[in-house]
Amino acid sequence: MRAPVLLLLLTGLLATTLTAAADTKLGTGVTLEAATPIADVIAKPGGYAGQTIRVEGVVTAVCEHMGCWMTLAPAGATGEKPATLRLKVDDGVIVFPVSAKGRTAVAQGVIEKVAGDDHEGAEHKTADAAAPAAAASYQLKVTGAVLR
Repeated sequence: MRAPVLLLLLTGLLATTLTAAADTKLGTGVTLEAATPIADVIAKPGGYAGQTIRVEGVVTAVCEHMGCWMTLAPAGATGEKPATLRLKVDDGVIVFPVSAKGRTAVAQGVIEKVAGDDHEGAEHKTADAAAPAAAASYQLKVTGAVLR
């Protein structure tokens, strides 16, 4: 009689573990197979402007007010403040959860040029973070993402 109860408990534990480890799909998800390295986008963002790309990295920051943006650093990036790429969504279309910070994310969208004055603060600095405030910067306008 103990064996069926133990088996039932182990099955429930396994199901809970698998559910907890499941990916979180946001928006339309990600359909592109090949990822563009974030470091390449950060180095030459203008070369990707208008292109739909897939990126993968570690979430370093998330908008705490509306979940409308997050930043990704290349996996394995070192240093206290690694270069990041800003991922932006239309308010309310996709909401990036604050709990995503530190998790791996895969995102798909179009690289777009944003005027320097369009950023609300220092946390929004993106691929051109070292550029003067008045200079244009770039971000990934996300249509879908997966948090792992």
